[in-house]
Amino acid sequence: MIIKKFQGATEMDAVLQAKEELGKDAVVLNVKKIKQRGIFKFLKSTIVEVTVALEEGKIEKDKTETDTVKANDSKSSFDSVADEKIVLKPQSKIIEKKALDLGKDETVELEKKLANLQSLLEKQIETKPAESLTTEQETQKSETAVFAQLIYNTLLDMEVDEKYINQFIGEIELTKNKDLTIDHVLSNIYQRMILKLGEANLIKEAKKKPKVVYFIGPTGVGKTTTLAKIASKFHVEGNKKIVMLTADTYRIAATEQLRTYANILGVPFNVVYSAEDLKNYVTQFKEYDFILVDTAGHSHKNKEQTGDILKLLNCLGDSVEKEIYLVISAATKYRDLIKIVDTYNNMIDYNIIFTKLDETTSLGNILNIKMYSGKELAYVTLGQNVPDDIEIFDAQSLVKQLLGGQ
Repeated sequence: MIIKKFQGATEMDAVLQAKEELGKDAVVLNVKKIKQRGIFKFLKSTIVEVTVALEEGKIEKDKTETDTVKANDSKSSFDSVADEKIVLKPQSKIIEKKALDLGKDETVELEKKLANLQSLLEKQIETKPAESLTTEQETQKSETAVFAQLIYNTLLDMEVDEKYINQFIGEIELTKNKDLTIDHVLSNIYQRMILKLGEANLIKEAKKKPKVVYFIGPTGVGKTTTLAKIASKFHVEGNKKIVMLTADTYRIAATEQLRTYANILGVPFNVVYSAEDLKNYVTQFKEYDFILVDTAGHSHKNKEQTGDILKLLNCLGDSVEKEIYLVISAATKYRDLIKIVDTYNNMIDYNIIFTKLDETTSLGNILNIKMYSGKELAYVTLGQNVPDDIEIFDAQSLVKQLLGGQ
């Protein structure tokens, strides 16, 4: 794993530097503002520093090793420490932990969110018999093992698939430093999970208008409401010209719901009855920025309906740019989610939007489906309010919650 920091006048400047050097697969781990030093520092503007990471093997071949900092090197960010110290007192022995090099604000926030996990660690260590902690080395190994087990149990409680938990914990054992401290166990797992989840892949404008965006998925997951939220963000906040279409001719209520949203926003709305209809609307609204298409919800077991959806998705060919977003509920059983993504995995390319995060306390399915499908995550929704209850997917926020944060 490669960890590196970049500085710029704005966050965007720093991120662009990172992407230029490390490539598009680089993932932002942390962002912080830095006040410049010197006698005239009050005249100098604040700069932004971003910490990015990249899995080894993904960096372009023509980049030299002198431009990278490896995560398992003794000088890497994993082994870097800040000045702040945290003190645990298991069985009257004081173990000093230095905070992770994630930036002071980020470190404090991470420590707060993992406080309950730390408390569990203390209790378990204190209940171990004194004779099992005869030397400092044995104590360290015992605490690390207990902490790794607690992380395992915490992720399992969040319904993360056991094979993925074992993968994250197993990767730690492959690092050069065999005697990892509790800090480094947590840091390794935290950053590896963020890298696997990646950055949000959002809806982008086409180079040549319009961009056609399809929303597909099972019945009742919130496709229509999600489309309305995104349409509102684009039209009201982004001042984009949009068209709202629905191909869901099975549910009259869904059609009327989308028509109502379109009327509120003051944007065109039409019903698509066939692939030919869609082609005509694309021609009619060729000067618009986005054409958002709602599709009929259907069971992944219904092959006929799945075939109809695929015809609609493929009818435009390469005449326009298009993106497909599979909308699924975070509250759906993992086994059913696998069957849903399997329906499309070998047929089309798509990104994922997770809905109904407010209806479940077990968010492990988001990580599970990302790992299983290999598809990019885009947005998450947390309620029915339009347009407020939608957010860009945030890997750091999810990982903190999976590791015991609130």
